[in-house]
Amino acid sequence: MAPTIQYELSSPPTDAVSAIKFAPDSPTRLLVSSWDRNVYLYDISGEEEGGKLIEKYEHRAPVLDVCFGADDHEAFSAGMDWQVKRINLDSGETEVLSTHEGPVKSVVYSKEQSILVSSSWDLTLHFHYLSSPEKETTVISLPAKPHSLSITSSKLVVAMAARLLYIYELKSTLLLTSQSNVASKLDPWQQRESSLKFMTRAVACMPNDDGYASSSIEGRVAVEWFDPSPESQARKYAFKCHRQPDPEGEGTDIVYPVNALAFHPVHGTFASGGGDGVVALWDANAKRRIRQYQKYPQSVAALCFSSDGKYLAIGACPGFETAQEEYSGEGTKLYIRELSETEAKGKPPKA
Repeated sequence: MAPTIQYELSSPPTDAVSAIKFAPDSPTRLLVSSWDRNVYLYDISGEEEGGKLIEKYEHRAPVLDVCFGADDHEAFSAGMDWQVKRINLDSGETEVLSTHEGPVKSVVYSKEQSILVSSSWDLTLHFHYLSSPEKETTVISLPAKPHSLSITSSKLVVAMAARLLYIYELKSTLLLTSQSNVASKLDPWQQRESSLKFMTRAVACMPNDDGYASSSIEGRVAVEWFDPSPESQARKYAFKCHRQPDPEGEGTDIVYPVNALAFHPVHGTFASGGGDGVVALWDANAKRRIRQYQKYPQSVAALCFSSDGKYLAIGACPGFETAQEEYSGEGTKLYIRELSETEAKGKPPKA
């Protein structure tokens, strides 16, 4: 088996990474958003040269999230300027799709429904109907500040403050929102309280549309299934991770936030990245850790697998764990890990 290749991308952002997304079709096309007010487009092929920065798209304020659209040439961004933007990656032209009343934390795109959903700290979701540009954006009120969004072919999961999780069924939601553009009273398909006792940091849906994983600031991950039946709900579980022995404590651990989660598109396993600079791979069904990688020099802020599952992109930057008085973002790095065929494959359950 060929050895695993890992390399660092040249020309990384100059401040903290907020999101990393691979293109839907090309496994070597990568978008990165940053607090330095830019979205970066890379071609990651060619580890000898450290990949290639294709283009940089400047924004008016820090960019908090980015995602690809219908193809490899369209992207959407969200950030501290309160705007949701469409970016033509070829021409660099931008278009404002909607403006929230506060910073926009997340954007997710659904190819199946041809919609873009944004979540803002103004406690709203915006549904943008990309195949019907004449239709006004639908606004849905949220009960708490949204921290993370994840979408599947049929569901939208919103992780919020106060350990709240809302799950929307996209088809029924779109049917209801077609009646009115302000659907402030629209109830989710399911409303849940997180299994984790501390603030949710990230949520990621399983590629087979069966459920999701969520993580907290207190070094834990929970795995849950959408099916509300007692049998399915009995399968949910949570586990500790991203903890390091405290050199000054007697058998105690230093606990780090789990900042990032990403599911492998082929094997259905998932990666977690923490403030301890560690990336680990997990088998959700077997409830086992597959492997843990060598520690990165900074906190892991973002993760993403390529569409074919061959690459894992890792964004590492100084985290709040460093206790530095003035945050500069200096030391931000982007790593590309080329996976072997079996590296992210699940393990059979223990006998």
